[in-house]
Formats: sequence, structure tokens, C-alpha cells
Amino acid sequence: MFAINAIHTLAFAGVVLFAGYAIRRRLGWLARLNIPAPVIGGLLVSIAMTVGYARGHVPFTFDTTLRDPLMIAFFTSVGFGASVGLLKRGGPLVLWFLAASTVFTVLQNVLGVVAARLLGQPPLFGVLAGSVTLAGGPATGLAFAPLFEQAGVAGAETIAVAAAMAGIVTGGLLGGPVGTWLIEHRLHRGLRPGGGHEDLVAHHVVESALPGSAEAPGSEDREAYALLKATALLLFAMWVGAGISDWLTAMGVILPRYIGAMLAAIVLRNLDEFTGWFGISQAIIDDLGTVALAFFIAIALMTLKLWQLAGLALPLALLLVVQVVFVALVAPPLIFRLMGRDYDAAVMSSGFIGFMLGTTANAMANMEALSERYGPAPRAFLVVPMVGAFFIDVVNNVVITTFLNIYR
Repeated sequence: MFAINAIHTLAFAGVVLFAGYAIRRRLGWLARLNIPAPVIGGLLVSIAMTVGYARGHVPFTFDTTLRDPLMIAFFTSVGFGASVGLLKRGGPLVLWFLAASTVFTVLQNVLGVVAARLLGQPPLFGVLAGSVTLAGGPATGLAFAPLFEQAGVAGAETIAVAAAMAGIVTGGLLGGPVGTWLIEHRLHRGLRPGGGHEDLVAHHVVESALPGSAEAPGSEDREAYALLKATALLLFAMWVGAGISDWLTAMGVILPRYIGAMLAAIVLRNLDEFTGWFGISQAIIDDLGTVALAFFIAIALMTLKLWQLAGLALPLALLLVVQVVFVALVAPPLIFRLMGRDYDAAVMSSGFIGFMLGTTANAMANMEALSERYGPAPRAFLVVPMVGAFFIDVVNNVVITTFLNIYR
């Protein structure tokens, strides 16, 4: 067996990542379902490794030293997006949508605990297949998996990926039809799309609502200086966050390593909004987070032990069916009423299914499909990505940590 060091593992992950992009371009249905490229490439490697394991020969092992720092970097970038000013600019609809999302993350875990017990599985098995991987997606699932493994959920990483993938697929398949039904059957004629909507610039409010610039000193290249500043801020938040995480762990609170860095990033972001000291560019921070996430997922999936899923496939499938039915049937009418019973509310309901089962990419794809057919829905394109991309991750981490500490 040949051991690959950390740098070679990262390089291999890059090859796997772009192989995933190439496969997704050739197989259009993967793109339509919003299956991430690192998931495609990483799963292919893990399948090949599983075949080798079944034949009694695993050709090489990977060094995952860089996996956790990449994961922490991604969630730190999410923390930088949690702006109080952005939340205020979104108005009451954002607060209501975030409140509804918070309630559903809790209900996903309550339902998961009940279903897991009925299936003879530990309660945390249901939490892992609840908001951890559905509202949270593959990144949150993989980040929390070691803690669930320590708490007695065998094969937690494999379960997390399987649940997250099922959520992404179902979230992409169900959101559009549900939104279509609401538009066709629940809207009054006067509320149908086609006129009286706000300026379409709302599609881009999320990007413009988080300003930040870096004036390069002297003859420094402006773009390079901005990238340098964003990288330094990200690393500084990770450094401070490591101390916060160590302190919380010493207090007896079980939580993933990235929580401290996320908290540090939230403080820095909101301090910068009030003082302007740092000139944080959220766009660059987001780009750095996207790169870190892609490599993190690729490495995590390359090292996945798929054979651990064999004995848990049936209970996991049953539990996921319960979760999907719950979100698809209960969420749309509630979100539709809460958001105003108009066209934008119907589109938001479709987006809600997308990110409560899959990812924000699912939500955006669902809403884009509806807007292309029925017309623009600017309020939906403001509210849903603002909550799905920034705030729900922060709230969901609190919810998950609470359930983890209750049932550990």
C-alpha cells in the first residue's frame, strides 16, 4: 500500500475536482440536479477504493492533514457573511423567512430522533440525517461527522454524504413542481406575475449589500492586495477561533472545531460595519471560502468508507423518506402564507424546499426555473439566498450543537 502525503493528496484532490467538472459538463442531468463537482469526483474515487477494499487490496492511502483546515476556512467565510446590517436591509421578510427556517431545522431533528428510535437506531442517527445534512448540506454533514462518530453513530461520514446527496437530488426534483402547483392553483388572478414588481436589481442585492474595498498602498497591485488582506483576515479569524473553540471545549460543550472561527468572523464582520477598520471584501472572502470548500469536500469524499453503509442503508432510506415527505408537504403551504400569499411567496416556497433538503444552489435553481416560466420574482431572489447562503448555517450550527449535547 502506497501512502500519499498531504501536499500530494491536495494535488490529487485538484485533479479529482476538475474531473468532476468535466463529468458534470458531459452529463447534463448532474448539472440540472445541482450535484457539486467535488462530490462527483470524490465519490468516483471512493467507489474505486471500495472496489479495491472488497477485493482485499487498497492501492494507496491519503493524508488528510489539510482537510480540517480547509473545512474551518470555509465556515469562517460563512461567518464573515453573517452581517447584522445585511439582515436589517433585508427587512421583515428576511426575519420571517429565517424564523421559519430555524423552526424547520429544529423539527427536522425532532422528527429524525423519533423516526430513528422507531427504527431501532440511536437518536443521533436521526439528527445526522436531519438538519445536519439536509438543511446543512454535505459540508456541514462532513464537519459534524467526527463528533457523531465519537457519540456512537458508526460510519457517520458515510451516512452524512448519503443523506446529503439524497437531499440534494430530492430538493432539486421537488421544488419546481411544488412551486408550479402553488402558482397555478393557489394564486388569485390579481396576484399572478407580470406587473408591479420591484426593480430587477434585487436579483443582485446580496452581492451589493456587503461592500468592502482595499486601497492598495503605493505601487502595490490592487487585486493582489485585496486578496492578501482577505486571506490574512480569514487566517486571523481562524487563529482567534481556535482559542475560542478550545475554551468552549474545556467548558464541556461538544462542537465542531470551526465554530470558534465562525464566531470570530461574525464579530470581525460586524465590527467592520460599525467602524470601517478592516475594509472587508465579502466577495473575495466568499471566493476563498468556495475554493476551500471544493478541496475539503473532494478530500473528504476521496477518503470515504462506503462499505460502512451496508447495514444502515434501509433505516437511512426510510428516515429520509419521512424527512422529504415532511418538508415537501408541510413547508410549502406554511411558507406561502407567511411570505404573503403572492407570486413571490410561491417562488420562495420552491426555494425553501431547495435549501431545506439540499443546498442554496438547489433553491436558486428551483426559483430560476419558475421565474423563467412565469416572470421575475425579485423579493424571492433577495430573501432566499440571503437566508440560505448566510444566516441559516449559523443558526443550524447552534441547533445541531444543542441536539448533540442533549443526546451524546
